[in-house]
Amino acid sequence: MHFGHYGYEKTTVSDIAKAIGFSKAYVYKFFDSKQAIGEVICTNRLVMIMAIVDAAIEEAPTASEKLKRLFRALAEAGSDLFFHDRKLYDIAAVAAREEWLPARAHDARLRQLIRQILLEGRESGEFEGKTPLDEAVQAIYLVMRPYANPVQLQYNLDTASSAAALLSTLLLRSLSRHSHQSL
Repeated sequence: MHFGHYGYEKTTVSDIAKAIGFSKAYVYKFFDSKQAIGEVICTNRLVMIMAIVDAAIEEAPTASEKLKRLFRALAEAGSDLFFHDRKLYDIAAVAAREEWLPARAHDARLRQLIRQILLEGRESGEFEGKTPLDEAVQAIYLVMRPYANPVQLQYNLDTASSAAALLSTLLLRSLSRHSHQSL
């Protein structure tokens, strides 16, 4: 597709219509704007990223391992998109920067996944339960965000893999029931 070849910013709806052999008016029958086309592409990419994340955490035996795998999978999937589909990565960056609906839905899905992992860890006795759940979810999301948000990830690519491991380990120490017994 044109976005993948020329990038989102440089592509017009007319370019897309011409490339697929249709009129601009015909394309507008299905999409009301260039952003609408970009949102479909963005949604498809985010679904692929979440499939990678879900596969990574699916067989994890503990909540701690799920959190580690979540960090690693997000960093790897985002880095892979940056290095292998740079023009499509640009769409993801625009979507994040302009807070398109697919980007907001992806953020909400990540928060929900973090919440599920925390609840599982609390129910099993693996994680402390004193910190309000919403506060813990938001804190973990904020630590994870530089590796989940394409705009921020581009500045963290050289450390993404090691940072995912270090940050998840640090978070797990803070979530541990044992680290809060003296508080």
